[in-house]
Amino acid sequence: MRSTNNVPEGAAAGLATPAAPAAPSPTKRRLDALRHRPSLRDALIIWLPLLALVIGAFWLTYHFLQPAPPDHLSIATGATDGAYYQNALKYRAILARDGVRLDVRATGGSVENLKLLKDDASETDAAFVQGGFGPLGSGTPQEPDATQLHSLGNLAFEAVWVFVRGKKEPTRLTELGGARLAIGAPGSGTRKVALDLLAAHGIAPDSPKLSPLSGAAAIAALKAGTLDAIFLIAAPDAPVVRQLAAAPDVHVMSFANAPAIAKRFPYLTAVTLTQSVFDLKADLPPHDVQLVATKANLVVREDLHPALAYLLLEAATEVHGGPGLFHNAGDFPSAVATDFPLADQAQSFYKNGRPFLQRYMPFWLANLVQRMLLFLLPVIGVLIPVIKFLPSIINWRRQKRINRWYGELKALELELDAHEVKPADLERHLARLEEIEEAVRYMNMPLDFSDRVYTLRMHIAFVRARLDGLQQNEDPGRFANGRANDTANQNPNPHVTAGEPPKAPA
Repeated sequence: MRSTNNVPEGAAAGLATPAAPAAPSPTKRRLDALRHRPSLRDALIIWLPLLALVIGAFWLTYHFLQPAPPDHLSIATGATDGAYYQNALKYRAILARDGVRLDVRATGGSVENLKLLKDDASETDAAFVQGGFGPLGSGTPQEPDATQLHSLGNLAFEAVWVFVRGKKEPTRLTELGGARLAIGAPGSGTRKVALDLLAAHGIAPDSPKLSPLSGAAAIAALKAGTLDAIFLIAAPDAPVVRQLAAAPDVHVMSFANAPAIAKRFPYLTAVTLTQSVFDLKADLPPHDVQLVATKANLVVREDLHPALAYLLLEAATEVHGGPGLFHNAGDFPSAVATDFPLADQAQSFYKNGRPFLQRYMPFWLANLVQRMLLFLLPVIGVLIPVIKFLPSIINWRRQKRINRWYGELKALELELDAHEVKPADLERHLARLEEIEEAVRYMNMPLDFSDRVYTLRMHIAFVRARLDGLQQNEDPGRFANGRANDTANQNPNPHVTAGEPPKAPA
C-alpha cells in the first residue's frame, strides 16, 4: 500500500537525502568578487595615457590658437581733407560689409601716426604712413622699436610736388636757395622729405626762408605772393594738385636730376607726369614733368589679429587696385620694397590670395570654421595613432593575463620538482591549483582568445593529473573513493593522463 506521508520515494526506498550545499569557502568568495570586477590597474594602464595625450593635445591647441577676432579696429590717417582720410572712409564702408567697425582717426601726419601705433594706450591698430619713415625704406639703420610694426604693403605713389610761383621754371632745388619755401608742419611727412631733399642740395634746414605752413594756408600764401614755392606730397588725382596745376603763374617744377635723387634716397622713385594728362584741352601740364614719389604704406601693429589683417588687405585691393597716372591696374597694393617688414598675412595674401574658407564663406563663418579645424586637427592627429595601436595594447594586456597563470603553473611545477612532496604540501598545491582553475574558468576574454584560454585549461588539467597521481601514491583508497570523480569532471581533456602534457589545438 502506497504511503500517504509526504516522504520522498528515495527516502522510502532507503536512499539518503542529498545534503544542502555547503557555504562557499572564503577563497571562493574572494574569487567570485574578483572575477566580476574590472581590473582598475588594466584600465589605468590603457586609458590613462590616452586621456593624457588627448588633454595635452587640447591644451597645446588652446595655448597656440588665436582668439576670436574683435569686431572693431582703429586706423590713423591724416588731415580730414587729405587722401589718407578719404581712403580710410572707403575702408570703413568695405569692412562694414563683414560686420567690422573701423574707427577713423584724423591726425597731423605720418610722424603722429607712428607714435600712435607704438603707444599701447592709444588703441591704434593700423595707420597710413608715408614712405621714408620705416627701417627698410630710410636706408639707414634704426634702433628696434619696443612695439614691432609690420607693413601690409605699399598702396600708391605719392609724388613730391614743388609748386613754384613766377615766370621762371627751375629744374633743380639748388635754384631755390633764396626762395621762401613752405615745407610743411612739424611732424608731417612732407616736412621730413622736404628737409632731406633740401639738405642734399645744400640748403640748411634752419634757414629763415623755410615756412611751416601747409595745406590750404600754404596754397593761399603762394597765390597771394607771400611764398615763392611750396612742397606738397599727394597723389596725382588729389584735388589740390589739380587746382594748383591750373592756377595762373604757378607751375610744377620738373626735377632734372630725378633719377639721381631716387638713387640717393631708397624710399623715393622717379616717375613721369605725362604732358596733357591733367587736361587735354588746356594742355596741362604743357610738357612731361619729371618727379620723385614716395609710396604710401599700410602699417599695422604686430598683435593685430590675422583675420583683421586679411580684411584690411582685401579693402586695400579694392580701393587701390585700379590704374593711376603713375601705375597700371594691379600694381598696387604691392609687397615690393616696403618700408617695414612685411607681415606674414601679407606674404600669404600676395602669394595665394584670400584664405581658402573666406573665398566661399562669410567672414565670421569662415573664421569660426577655421578655428574649429585648428582646434580639432591636433586632437585627431593624436587619436588616429592611438586608435590604431589601442587593439594591440589591449590584446597585449589580455595575453599578459593568460601568461600570468602560466607563470603560476610553472612555479607550482618547479616546487614539485625541487623536493619530495609531503602530504601537507600536496594539499596546499591542490588548493592553489583549484584557485588557478577557478580564476581561469571565469576569466573574461573575447572569442578570438578562446583557443588560448582552453589551451591554458588543458595545461591546468595536466598539472592536476600529475598532482592526482602523487596523491594516489600517498593514499590509493582515498583517491579511488573521492578524487577520481572530481578529476574526471574538471578535466576538459579526458585523454590526458598523468605525466603526459596536452597537445594545443591545431
